[in-house]
Amino acid sequence: MVHAQVVEASLGYFINPLVNVLLGVVVLRESLGRAQQIAVALAGAGVVVLTVGHGRLPWIALALAVSFGLYGLVRKTVGTDAVTGLLWETAILTPAAVAFLVALSLRGAGAFGGSTATSALLVIGGAVTAVPLVLFALGARALPLSTVGLLQYLSPSIQFLLAVLVFREPFTRLHAVAFGCIWAALGVLTWDLRRRLRHEQPAARPPE
Repeated sequence: MVHAQVVEASLGYFINPLVNVLLGVVVLRESLGRAQQIAVALAGAGVVVLTVGHGRLPWIALALAVSFGLYGLVRKTVGTDAVTGLLWETAILTPAAVAFLVALSLRGAGAFGGSTATSALLVIGGAVTAVPLVLFALGARALPLSTVGLLQYLSPSIQFLLAVLVFREPFTRLHAVAFGCIWAALGVLTWDLRRRLRHEQPAARPPE
């Protein structure tokens, strides 16, 4: 069942922001302030707790984190806008996707074309997927990669809520400790961003 991998997938998204922060510092020479360093340390502690409690090396999670982190780095540095970049990505992946769909159809396991409703949902799913990718590309180019990485802790947190409230997966003390660390990191990051925004805003001009 698909939801049997929700915990490991969310673990990958927890690790992914740390990969983004590492790439931002090492590759893009971005610097971290004191508050960001504290946030990274707290988030790292939460990831360590989840990884140790996992009981084995999470290959799915690590592959997801590294691949998506490299994708974010490329979208940050490539010299093209979000829509054009997504067009090229789709064009490159289209032949492989078509070949995969044809192979499934030949084996009788394909879903596309089986019914009008299913085919329509699959087509709509493409648009639903494209919009977040475009917004992600725009945000990745406008913000420091390290900030993008830390903000992405919101996604696995939502995944965990879905796992517990919708899929009824167990929420243990281990998860509670990890969530505490990660949300504390988000709190520190949010406070630091608000402080810097207030500092960068120009002082109001006195009325004439």
